Amino acid sequence: MTDTSALPATSREWHLVSRPVGWPKPEDFALVETEVKQPGPGQVLVRNEYLSVDPYMRGRMSAAKSYTAPFELGKVMQGGAVGEVIASNAEGFAVGDRVLHFFGWRDHATFDAKSAVKVDPEAAPLSAYLGVLGMTGLTAYAGLLRTASFKEGDTVFVSGAAGAVGSQVGQIAKLKGASRVIGSAGSDEKVKLLVEEYGFDAAFNYKNGSVSEQLREAAPDGIDVYFDNVGGDHLEAAIGSLNLHGRIAICGMISVYNNTEPAPGPKNLARLIATRGRIEGLLVGDHYDLQSQFVQEVGPWVASGALKYRETVVEGIENNLEAFLGVLRGENTGKMIVKL
Repeated sequence: MTDTSALPATSREWHLVSRPVGWPKPEDFALVETEVKQPGPGQVLVRNEYLSVDPYMRGRMSAAKSYTAPFELGKVMQGGAVGEVIASNAEGFAVGDRVLHFFGWRDHATFDAKSAVKVDPEAAPLSAYLGVLGMTGLTAYAGLLRTASFKEGDTVFVSGAAGAVGSQVGQIAKLKGASRVIGSAGSDEKVKLLVEEYGFDAAFNYKNGSVSEQLREAAPDGIDVYFDNVGGDHLEAAIGSLNLHGRIAICGMISVYNNTEPAPGPKNLARLIATRGRIEGLLVGDHYDLQSQFVQEVGPWVASGALKYRETVVEGIENNLEAFLGVLRGENTGKMIVKL
């Protein structure tokens, strides 16, 4: 057991104090100072170094029944985090080890060591384990290759393509032999990034005009795969451009997360009959069996620079909420990370 005399006495953590209606507001949250708990048998105390904020967290702020339990009111929220073990009462974990876990939105976390996964800071920057080599990357990998049944020669359209998942989907598609990859993003700067750095064949700013028209221009021969991070008019446009036996993987629908009324569905769903198209939802939790294959294939791409990634880094636990709201507003390029 670690000597606890020099360990911190208090920590800061974000609590959800009321369930947001529409866009989350600062008064729905509180940054609270709490006592640091010493690790019991089988537990570790971790000083978090990097925290993840992700669009799916908006759904957990609602009480509506979903695929995972909502955040509890008056209690600390959860999210991906990487940190250093500063006290250990668990076999196999030593002070100084770096671990990936799910107790984010706080400075320090005490939890059962079985919930932690060791990571190697020599193999990749620690923040990469929250993005390109973490849950974000596995989402892109599994969603494209398994859910969307990607095959060499496909034309692929990705919405939210400059985001953490979308940028990886497009690059993996190119590395796996896509004939054409098209992305949509919310600024001309992001469009330039997609083409010049990430190697997309074409990209467009969805704010510059009709998504359907811009997609048809970018993919005159239609699309075989659509990876959806946005929903709304993007999904309708993709259905309109879908080729015979096309596949659509629904990863996220950030355009409707803060709606207070149900969003209307695409008006052209009947086209799926003619194209024999398929739409399938995607949750990364269903695909952890691909984790080792994912790391084995994608790790070398990241190490060699064949697969590029960006991070938007916000510093300080006090800015964790603003970083999360920035993701909902589309202010991030690549993975949004909070550095503590």
